[in-house]
Amino acid sequence: MSLPEPLRRRLGSFSRTVFTDSHRTRPQYPGHGADNEIVSSLPLQMSLYFNVYFFPFWWLSTVVMLHLKYPVLSDYYKFILVTIMILASLIEVIRLYLGYMGNLQEKVPELAGFWLLSLLLQLPIILFLLFNEGLKIQPLERAVHIVFALFLTFQVIAAFVTLKRMVNKLATHFRLNEFDQLEEHPVPDFYSLGKESSFHGW
Repeated sequence: MSLPEPLRRRLGSFSRTVFTDSHRTRPQYPGHGADNEIVSSLPLQMSLYFNVYFFPFWWLSTVVMLHLKYPVLSDYYKFILVTIMILASLIEVIRLYLGYMGNLQEKVPELAGFWLLSLLLQLPIILFLLFNEGLKIQPLERAVHIVFALFLTFQVIAAFVTLKRMVNKLATHFRLNEFDQLEEHPVPDFYSLGKESSFHGW
């Protein structure tokens, strides 16, 4: 299972635009370990590993607390909480899958999708659950939401750093390929061509 190709291209283009280091115009040491460098993040992978085991506990705790306080909630907040639980569950499954694929296999579009889902969707949802007092937040809920928010904050930062390294590695690899192609097929010198034409004209 992988991302649709149009979505992969859009995420790849987004990653090159946002995460490419514009100060690195060319590699300092051409051919020096560019293909063998591992850019996957071990801290990010460990965070994802623990997140996978924490998420069922978070989900169960939140659902139990929602069931207990459901009768005292207003209809407005009942609808919001049920919708949020469904969305957060679906987003988290997709988010963790993209994180694993993107980090372990060094796939930029997947990791960019993971970063965007974490930053733009999942983190705002958890912060809403954590700070909106109209939801009648219980101590257990507050505790699990804080842990989840810490996971997300760390993963957003770690994924950002890892994406910059991955995109810069791809950019370096692309420039090295261009350099190798120029060495194999050198472009004729403009001045030498001018001298040859002058010689034949005489």
